[in-house]
Amino acid sequence: MSTDRSNIRVDLSLDEIPKYWYNILPDLPEPMPPPLDPSTKKPISPEALFAIFPKSLVMQEVSTERFVQIPDEVREIYARLGRPTPLIRASRLEEHLKTPAEIYYKYEGVSPAGSHKGNTAVAQAYYNMKEGVERLVTETGAGQWGTALALATAFFDLKCRVFMTRASYNQKPYRRIMMELYGAEVFPSPSSMTEFGRRVLKERPDHPGSLGVAISEAIETVIKDPKSKYSLGSVLNHVLMHQTVIGQEAKMQMAMIDRNPDYVIGCVGGGSNYAGLAYPFIQDKLNGKLAAEFIAVEPTAVPSFTRGVYAYDFGDTAGLTPLLPMYTVGHNFVTPPIHAGGLRYHGKAPSMSILVKNSIIKPVAATQRDVFEAGKTFSRCEGIVPAPESAHAVYMAMEIAKMCREKNEKKVILFNLSGHGLLDLGGYGEYLSGALPENCEPKSFAFEDLPMMI
Repeated sequence: MSTDRSNIRVDLSLDEIPKYWYNILPDLPEPMPPPLDPSTKKPISPEALFAIFPKSLVMQEVSTERFVQIPDEVREIYARLGRPTPLIRASRLEEHLKTPAEIYYKYEGVSPAGSHKGNTAVAQAYYNMKEGVERLVTETGAGQWGTALALATAFFDLKCRVFMTRASYNQKPYRRIMMELYGAEVFPSPSSMTEFGRRVLKERPDHPGSLGVAISEAIETVIKDPKSKYSLGSVLNHVLMHQTVIGQEAKMQMAMIDRNPDYVIGCVGGGSNYAGLAYPFIQDKLNGKLAAEFIAVEPTAVPSFTRGVYAYDFGDTAGLTPLLPMYTVGHNFVTPPIHAGGLRYHGKAPSMSILVKNSIIKPVAATQRDVFEAGKTFSRCEGIVPAPESAHAVYMAMEIAKMCREKNEKKVILFNLSGHGLLDLGGYGEYLSGALPENCEPKSFAFEDLPMMI
């Protein structure tokens, strides 16, 4: 096993913050099916989306331009939020696992909001501000996205309303407080603030909430207020594109230490943090320049990739969004209240679904207890407490490292540590006390409610 520590942390200078976002759409192995109007089942026009999104972001969503320039104002705030973020070698974890593999992680938890989500929150707030929008409305699972958008709207003097899934609202009160400190209004979802929320509560007063329900509440709010726009933290292509600053930085950092990854790993809910790391490397794979394996890790509680189907489905529970082509367990699936709230989404990003469909990305699922066990081990070896979402990536990186030990293979493992878990200690407390449920694997899904198969 190598004892060389010269590459334990790889940093870039501020002028190496990427100047462009990478758009993977032109490089996909097959064309991505278009979103459909649910009433006609015909491709929806970009203009139809202007009611809920600013025009500039809609144009980014449908763009086939491979590289989109990042505005200087956005790059300046990226620097304030800790970009470029460090690439760190997990050498103590390597020693603990007795593996010949080298394990590296891109650490996005250095930002004030604590996760990668600011990469798109800042961009979305900027473009909305430029078009005169007064308020952004969104949903959040564990709270990382809501926190990032609350901070971004504060930077650009916008109002912010957040519908937070009820299970996370109760499990993670300090994330709510952070959002409120940044100036956001935060409501548990399902809430009494919307017609759809009241209907859900009437049918099931103890509903734990889901990202699908919270999205419906956010969109209903926007439709009724012409001064508001909807902001999404994952799934759509412009969101994933904004995150590619992560992978572009990682490519530069790996080149600085003369390494190429053999494995690129990340957790997946909607897909934004994994796309942010993986897509720039997948571009090299598609061009024949890289032979890495790409592994996306989801919870067994919401196994959209590993047990879902590829179909057209609504992005929300109420059916207010266009139909999106994606792997899904059904928009009416009630996601179990696991602590990795950011992964409690019924569907996956359409672009990433194409890559899974074509076996370029391999999906795997992990149980909640295995994930928290990996988070504990990583904390004791590296000192960083990973968010439960990010601990899915930690778990799989450790599994690959153990495989390398058994095969005596010196591979390079890269994963995205997309956020810290300092506001998730309640979940870790349940794990340490033995109260954490072993498995939340569902027995059935909502496939019968899918509007249209592909």
